[in-house]
Amino acid sequence: MNTYVAATDPTWFDFLAHRPDIDEVNFWLPHPWGGRFKVLSPGEPLLFKLKRPYNDIAGGGYFAHYWEVPLSLAWDAFGEKNGAASLEEFRANIARLRHEPNRPATDPLIGCILLVEPFFWSRDLWLHDPPGFHRNTERGKTYDVREEDGKTIWDEVAVRLPVDRAREAEPLLEVPGGYFASLSMRRWGQGTFRALVTDTYRRRCAITHEKALPALEAAHIRRFRDVERHAVPNGILLRSDVHRLFDAGYITITPEYRVEASHHMKDDFDDGDNYLKLNGREIWVPDLLAARPDPEALRWHNENRYRG
Repeated sequence: MNTYVAATDPTWFDFLAHRPDIDEVNFWLPHPWGGRFKVLSPGEPLLFKLKRPYNDIAGGGYFAHYWEVPLSLAWDAFGEKNGAASLEEFRANIARLRHEPNRPATDPLIGCILLVEPFFWSRDLWLHDPPGFHRNTERGKTYDVREEDGKTIWDEVAVRLPVDRAREAEPLLEVPGGYFASLSMRRWGQGTFRALVTDTYRRRCAITHEKALPALEAAHIRRFRDVERHAVPNGILLRSDVHRLFDAGYITITPEYRVEASHHMKDDFDDGDNYLKLNGREIWVPDLLAARPDPEALRWHNENRYRG
């Protein structure tokens, strides 16, 4: 197992450390990473090493996904979990680190390292001066926890975590459905679910093939309050208007991945012709079988939500 010790803005850390029960955070980068994010595998920990005037590891989280999106979409997906109180503050922070004027009309592409189950320690638990980490390191440093420096850091981290969150230094396996296999399971939050579904569906609506990213939303097939977990097979990427009709039961998808559109739209709205044209259309599904919509969840939607 690897861990990545990342240089962290103390203001970002302090803002989030005072938000109780936070389930995910966006450890954002002012510019995209550049190529694939290979420093961590899903489920491996990223540790927050505070920048000057500190040189301490003060917390961390478990890597779930890397996302490159315009800053407005990152705010829409994560809100204050970006480490700022408002979109304006978030935009100002990014402009400052990009060394660019803060113009409200701009919407630059940023890198988003999405972390679940973050932890923020009180000052007395901070780890000072991690071994092998040079203060002039621009982004951070990867440690193999089987080697001396990595083991030293992870041993100190593990004793600071609650028993049910500490991990052995062993490989982690991604499990389809929103969890990672280790000594314990890691849940995704709503923002991370949205990012994973968006990228799983190659950033296009499964029904209409719309690619305008701000118009796309990650829909739950079965309501979250019923299943109480986020999982890609219980999700599908839909254009926002189609999503609303899906949730309202005017559109459904069969277990055979075909659209059914209800004629109740004509009765209820005296309209719906454009949506009724979708009836019988085969949806686009991911190549990975484990990521495709769960037929049982679709059957539940057919029987419990669809107006027929």
